[in-house]
Amino acid sequence: MNLNFDVRKADGYSSNSQIARVLTENWVKENSFCPNCGHFHLSEFENNRPVADFFCKNCSEEYELKSKGGNRLGEKIMDGAYSTMIERINSANNPSFFFLNYNRNNWSVNNFLMIPKHYFVPEIIIKRKPLAVTARRAGWVGCNIDLSKIPESGRIFIVKDSKEIPKNKVEIKLQSTSFLRSQKLDSRGWIMDIMNCIDKIQGDNFTLEQMYAFENKLRVKYPENNHIKDKIRQQLQYLRDKGLLEFTSRGNYKKIKIL
Repeated sequence: MNLNFDVRKADGYSSNSQIARVLTENWVKENSFCPNCGHFHLSEFENNRPVADFFCKNCSEEYELKSKGGNRLGEKIMDGAYSTMIERINSANNPSFFFLNYNRNNWSVNNFLMIPKHYFVPEIIIKRKPLAVTARRAGWVGCNIDLSKIPESGRIFIVKDSKEIPKNKVEIKLQSTSFLRSQKLDSRGWIMDIMNCIDKIQGDNFTLEQMYAFENKLRVKYPENNHIKDKIRQQLQYLRDKGLLEFTSRGNYKKIKIL
C-alpha cells in the first residue's frame, strides 16, 4: 500500500477542497480493498450519489469516504444533509464508512479506518443548526458524525499512525462483530451503549459492580426501562456468547482483545 497521494491527479484544479477530494478519492480507489470480503480494488459510484462513494464488485458492500487534513481525525466529522443520513442508516443497504486523515504538507496518509455500517445508529448523527435565512440554501440542515460514540471494536484501522495494518488483522476484527448486522436498530443501540461503558473501564478485567456504576446514565437514555441492571447483565452475557468477553468468575469479566 502506497501511503503517498498521486499529486498528478490534481493537475488542473485550483480549489483546495477540490484538490483534497480528488487526491483522497483516487488514493482509496488505487490502494484500498474491501474489508468485508478482502477483494482488491474498490469501484467508484457516479458523482453526487447520496451517502456512498465506493462499492465492492465482489460482495456489493458500499462505502462512504470522509477525509480530513491535519495531525488527527478528531471526534466530530462534518457530513451532509441530516435527513438523508438518517434515512440511509435506517435503510437495509446503509453504507460502511471510511475515514481518512492526511498530512497536507506532503500529501500522505496518517490514518485510514473503517467503521462498519452496523455501528451506525441515529444517536451518533448529530443535527446541526439550520442555515440562516440569508444563506443560499436557507433552512438546510446538515449533520456531524460523532465518532466518540463508536466503541473501540468498531474502529477498524487499515492505516494507523502512518503504518499499514496487515490485511488479515483488518478482516478478523471486522468479522468479530459481524453478528451485529442481524440485530435490529434498537438492539444494536443497547449493545453499543454497553460496549462504550466497557471501554470506559481501565484495564482488561472488570466487575459487574463497575458496570452497575453506569446504571443512572443508561436510565437517562432509556427512561421507560425499569430493569437497567437486568439489561446490563443480559448484554454482558450476549457479548460473552459472541466471544468479545470472557466470564472469569461470578461477577467478574475479562475483555477479549481482537487483533
